[in-house]
Amino acid sequence: MTQLRDRNSGALETLYDRYSRPVYSLVLRISQQATTAEEIVQDVFLHLWRHADRYDASRGPLEPWLFTMARNRALDFLRLKSEKQRRLEDAYEVDPPPSAATPAQAPELRIDQERRAVKVRAVMAELPETQRRVIEMAFFDGLTHSEIAAALGEPLGTIKSWIRGGLLRLRESLENR
Repeated sequence: MTQLRDRNSGALETLYDRYSRPVYSLVLRISQQATTAEEIVQDVFLHLWRHADRYDASRGPLEPWLFTMARNRALDFLRLKSEKQRRLEDAYEVDPPPSAATPAQAPELRIDQERRAVKVRAVMAELPETQRRVIEMAFFDGLTHSEIAAALGEPLGTIKSWIRGGLLRLRESLENR
């Protein structure tokens, strides 16, 4: 590690030759994906090269420190992967993506979307002008509540109240149809 701190690339080669296989095995067991395990091993040794000064020999031997770093990176990967999967599932929970429809289902899906759009437009038209306008600005124009307040010259709390009230009315009206 002293040689590694002195930027001796031969020291990194030696450490890599000695520990890359056991680190890879550990990471592969956790990630269950060979390409991911390879990336994590590269990342661990790159981190070792860049941050050799962070290793403190008085706290213990290099091997457990290296395995702990690899284990933590693999677990971080799994957490990130499960979070992405959860978000993807949440996004598809309401309606399947259009690409998931078979060609035979595509016309029905389009008709269903058009019917829902007609309902939403009709309910939006029934809202008071202020609520309809702020909802359109927030959801169709992509403005933040603060930007809407500035554009309309109204207090932020008022804008939030109008949006919330309008969304509640929309939900209630759509449920009753």
